Amino acid sequence: MAVDLLLGLQWGDEGKGKIVDVLTKNYNIIARFQGGPNAGHTLEFDGFKHVLHTIPSGIFHEEATNVVGNGVVIDPVIFRRELDNLKKFELDIKTRLLISRKAHLILPTHRLLDAASEAAKGKAKIGSTLKGIGPTYMDKTGRNGLRVGDLELDNWKEKYRQLADKHEAMIHFYDVDIQYNLQELEADFFSAVEALKKLTFIDSEEYLFQAQREGKSILAEGAQGSLLDIDFGTYPYVTSSNTTAAGACTGLGVAPNKINKVYGIFKAYTTRVGSGPFPTELFDEVGEAMAKVGNEFGATTGRPRRCGWLDLVALKYAVQINGVTHLMMMKSDVLSGFETIKVCTAYHYKGEKISHLPYNIEATNVTPIYTELKGWAQDLTKMNSEEQLPENLMTYIEFLEEALEVPIQIVSVGPDRTQTIHRELAVS
Repeated sequence: MAVDLLLGLQWGDEGKGKIVDVLTKNYNIIARFQGGPNAGHTLEFDGFKHVLHTIPSGIFHEEATNVVGNGVVIDPVIFRRELDNLKKFELDIKTRLLISRKAHLILPTHRLLDAASEAAKGKAKIGSTLKGIGPTYMDKTGRNGLRVGDLELDNWKEKYRQLADKHEAMIHFYDVDIQYNLQELEADFFSAVEALKKLTFIDSEEYLFQAQREGKSILAEGAQGSLLDIDFGTYPYVTSSNTTAAGACTGLGVAPNKINKVYGIFKAYTTRVGSGPFPTELFDEVGEAMAKVGNEFGATTGRPRRCGWLDLVALKYAVQINGVTHLMMMKSDVLSGFETIKVCTAYHYKGEKISHLPYNIEATNVTPIYTELKGWAQDLTKMNSEEQLPENLMTYIEFLEEALEVPIQIVSVGPDRTQTIHRELAVS
């Protein structure tokens, strides 16, 4: 059976956790394929709000098996904290949560390296979450990393020591004032590793291959967003993994011809956390209103998100490189009350008008060109069918569908899983 894929199409924070939670009832397996605790997938249901960082967003569904794939990097300390936060739900973690032996581990010294590297950059910092993600992926590609499967070997602590010692030498090289007590950090780390070793480790690529042969339905869950992809994002202000559809193949061991539906998630406007170019960013009361109504703070870092109008040029780019087949528009309710809605449909780029995403979208090179549409005043949060949606919102949806050439299947009108409108006419 084919694998469906769900990913973000902007700079992350699109609402992937909610949609995975909504769709999980249709799948036997939910599998995370990249990223790590820099992700923050927020789920709201039954009046309760929960943020997941590494654990797949299908964990609250009794019938779903959740797989942390080989493309994910795991911080045992944060992972244990996530597990502790789930204890009150009395979930069967041992059978419901499976971890790939090929997933790499984030060491305490990876986080220290992250902090030292960012401090050394000064004003040129990229806005790292300081979770050790980048240094861990660097060790992965440098063939130095420690993996989950290594924890089953007798000499794993020797491998750890060699790598940690190397990291300390690198930290001193940066010559920045990073205060830390490695013994305390390691005590917490080793304790968390013992907790991790009580979980179920699997050869995930074989597990998923057999699951496909048995006809089980699989949803691959991405983290961050396409514009943060290490290859296709706004480099160097990106994450350290492949957040696009191709990353699902390498992050799970799934063959490209086994990918079926590609669900792309985007907000009705645009946000970004941290540094990096943002052509449609707003610095006025409109941007402030979006941030306030949308509660735009990073689920992982707590940092305020930068807000702006929808960038259709960047969104179309993300749709194209991912082969998106179905779209989900989040936070439509946040735009209620704006008399005019703007959409960036092209750029002024180095003296010419273009409609594709160029190599560099810094403000010195790019000025957005907007199309204006009429806004809507109605409160969407109590609506539960497409027929109730305001006419101007439907015009907005149809405008985007025509430009993107992909149907918008879901319109989210609030954070709770029940505040989700399925558009039957848009389902292929």
